[in-house]
Amino acid sequence: MILLAGPEKTGKSRIAAEGTASELLGMTYWIEIGGSEGTADYYGRIPGANYEIVPHDGSYQDILDAVRWAVAQPPAVEGKRNMIVVDNVSVLWDMLSDEQAIYARWRAEKRAKEDRRRGPNPDLPVTVDPDLWNRAKDRWGEILWHLRRHSGPTLLLARQELVIAFENDKPTRERTRKIKAEKNLPAAVDAIVELHALGEAYLTGVRTLHWEVTPGQSERFEKFSIDALLRRMGFHEAAATRQVTEARPEAYLDEQQAQQTQQTQQRPPQQSQQRNQRQQQEAPPAQQSTQKADQAGRQVVELIHQALKDPTDPEKRLQAIRAEWGTRTLKQTPTFTKMWGELNADDLITRSLAYVKEEAEKRRKAAEAAASTPGAKAEPDTPAPPPAGQDQAREHQVHPEPEPPAEDDTPPPPDPQAEDGPPPGESPEDTTEAEEPQDRPAPGAQRLADFAAGRPPKREPDRKTKIALDALHAEADVQARVLMRTLSEHLAPISGEGEPEMIPLRNYLLAQRPEIIAQLEREGHTELAAYYQKAPHVDTKIREAFAPYFGGAPAGQ
Repeated sequence: MILLAGPEKTGKSRIAAEGTASELLGMTYWIEIGGSEGTADYYGRIPGANYEIVPHDGSYQDILDAVRWAVAQPPAVEGKRNMIVVDNVSVLWDMLSDEQAIYARWRAEKRAKEDRRRGPNPDLPVTVDPDLWNRAKDRWGEILWHLRRHSGPTLLLARQELVIAFENDKPTRERTRKIKAEKNLPAAVDAIVELHALGEAYLTGVRTLHWEVTPGQSERFEKFSIDALLRRMGFHEAAATRQVTEARPEAYLDEQQAQQTQQTQQRPPQQSQQRNQRQQQEAPPAQQSTQKADQAGRQVVELIHQALKDPTDPEKRLQAIRAEWGTRTLKQTPTFTKMWGELNADDLITRSLAYVKEEAEKRRKAAEAAASTPGAKAEPDTPAPPPAGQDQAREHQVHPEPEPPAEDDTPPPPDPQAEDGPPPGESPEDTTEAEEPQDRPAPGAQRLADFAAGRPPKREPDRKTKIALDALHAEADVQARVLMRTLSEHLAPISGEGEPEMIPLRNYLLAQRPEIIAQLEREGHTELAAYYQKAPHVDTKIREAFAPYFGGAPAGQ
């Protein structure tokens, strides 16, 4: 690779065109960049000139394609190698610099528009950041990378300028010659020839074993020509191909990854644990605090889980956790449970206390209902088993199915003035809203006593009404568990100051069904969603249908 540099109109292109007539060369491919001089066509009339102009559209990619094409061409004459002429590389470097200047202005205008501020002054240049200069160097290096793989000689033409010489970063009165191109170009070529004027050539650098040169001095090259330079460099004795090994800085990353993998495989388990502990100790303070908070959150969740499993007094144990840890610490401790999601530890204890109280109230009402039922045996108020833990999704307490009354337990005779209930052959789901079973009034004597005392008459539900209410309560519990809420939270819109009546409860549950069906479909339980969509208004088998769903984790989790 030869660099031929000189000021304007010193004969660089003419010497290159005359050099194409050398007997050492086959075909020459001329890549002209810039086109302002138009010398390629003009010097084609020189006697013996033998070159082909490679066209391109002036863009970087098309110039790169032209270089690739020229390098890939086979020898046009057997036994002789092709030559490539790039005229000139100074224009190429100017183009790459202009590209980055244009991009820098575009980027500055874009950022100003995003920040809603005034853009750069169009009359002033925009500073090109170092990352853009690195990009220009990469594009320049890609062209040189292809040219170095050319088996024949490559002639690069460049402009040379006289500039003020600097010494210790201070200007001097002397002038020096500077090649207008990327600053590392002289180190990439095999020979540098400077043309100071027409017919005045100086060899300022060369890499050869066939030429005796004086180090540190420029040598005048009399009767300079490309053919003479190639012969004095021993081109006719050079190998047909040249081996080029480029530097690969990206291999450093592969090397580091390979070393880490090897060290991990060879390190004993004890050293791995020590290394992990050391990394945790060397972690930034913010990361250490986050790790400690997560560890404390898991510890609090485990304590709450154990408290809820206490068969004697879970509320007391929850209050003890709050007293031991302190409200301020609990509020700063994050926790996560599948039932209630992300909460701080204090809110998690509050939710758990509400859950315990709600379950206790359910057991109390169940005991009162059992005691008021004729012929029923009062069972001791034993606490129901607590949920399997706050970290288990939807594991609320499952209420047992109500046992049907014995055949000989006939309900009390209805009041003569009361309306008849639905026919015995109908099930609750077959009953229309107009025929919905209503609460049967109490006997006449009790009604008179209530009226005398100023109390509203008590109504005792009949058997079918009780079955319908149990089915609706079961569906309400199922909906609450699917939505990961407590039963009281789910029924809060219709509860008011007491339990909702049967008709409002049924209508409310029907209105919530689309949301439950959508949730089931998102989790992948399409069959259960289809069943629930076709379920009757009062479904006595709702618990059995959802039992497999609550028995395992949802498909989406």
